[in-house]
Amino acid sequence: MSLLATLAVGAVFGLALAAPPGPMNAVIAEESVLRGRFAGFRAGLGAATADVVFLLLAYVGVVAVVESYPLLRAVMIAVGGVLMLYFAVGAARGARASFRPTSGNEPSLAAGKGFRKALVLALTNPYQVLFWLTVGVGLLRPGELDVLAYLPIVGDDLTGVLVVATGSPTLIAGFFLGVLIWIVGFPTGLVAAERRIETFAPIVAIGSALVLAGFGVFFLVDAATTFAAL
Repeated sequence: MSLLATLAVGAVFGLALAAPPGPMNAVIAEESVLRGRFAGFRAGLGAATADVVFLLLAYVGVVAVVESYPLLRAVMIAVGGVLMLYFAVGAARGARASFRPTSGNEPSLAAGKGFRKALVLALTNPYQVLFWLTVGVGLLRPGELDVLAYLPIVGDDLTGVLVVATGSPTLIAGFFLGVLIWIVGFPTGLVAAERRIETFAPIVAIGSALVLAGFGVFFLVDAATTFAAL
């Protein structure tokens, strides 16, 4: 497969993993509709930075330690769940603030800290950690990757359709290119929709709060189950 094709496949893979609804996209959506597309991009950049950190850790073999200690994994899940609930409260408060009128050209909300929030949340996101413990580590090792098999819902039906060689820097670059395309395009689309629908910002903020709260509760239950099994 040519370098360009490998880059394109990596980008498709990055998009497929970045696009589905989840806690990261909830934070990006909240920042985008309440503070603008650049705030949404910064939040997405925070999540992507966590991926870079996990990539480097996977490369040197440090992340694999988590897999060997179930208690450590359970603690990480619990911390991630608490953080998601904390950010859910912040999203709900942001939704209330978005209803308030502004005076002059001053925004009604203070500048957000989306980058830091998304980075911390991503670093403690069990799904993101587990991805780099499994598929992410596989990207760095010579072998094969069944790209379309990881697509949500239709992945099983597309197994074997597009298989590429792993261990290529071009594939890794393509993966992050796909993530970059998403964190630029998603906030832009949300802001464009918000300009057409007056109540879109509080609706998305509330939806983000619900998504974060849902994942927070799920992770806490998962952590409690793991602790009980130890």
